[in-house]
Amino acid sequence: RQALEEMRTLYEQNQADVSEAKSGRTDLIFLIRFRHCCLLRNQRCVLAYLYDRLLRIRALRWEYGSVLPNTIQFHLSAEEVEWFNQYKKSLATYMRSVGGEEGLDLTQDIKPPKSLYIEVRCLRDYGEFEIDDGTTILLKKNSQHFLPRWKCEQLIRQGVLEHILS
Repeated sequence: RQALEEMRTLYEQNQADVSEAKSGRTDLIFLIRFRHCCLLRNQRCVLAYLYDRLLRIRALRWEYGSVLPNTIQFHLSAEEVEWFNQYKKSLATYMRSVGGEEGLDLTQDIKPPKSLYIEVRCLRDYGEFEIDDGTTILLKKNSQHFLPRWKCEQLIRQGVLEHILS
């Protein structure tokens, strides 16, 4: 905001000096050029800042999944939330288009797994959870389970489960 306000001030000063320079004051041309260079520098800084925020928001999708926690979403502007939702939809469309009928979940294994099953502890009541073989597990607070890593990795990121390291 401060950079945008500075840019607005520089632009207004330049507009005033350009009208005077048109009337014959050539000594203002260097000042006008200097302010224009300052405007371009501030523009590059603002664009770099916004691009960095978009990269961080994109990383949030991979870290937290398709639903952001309220504490993070509170710090995003409406445009950033809209961008996140569009990115989420684009990623989901792409994941459905590859990997056969069910698609391929690219967010599943961020890091290569050391084992296919892990021991997890449930941090809050979640309800029933079904794994591939049809077994239904009731995830209650403080219960421990030995589950396939790929089925519970998303719940770990959401804070429902905690990976127990032995």
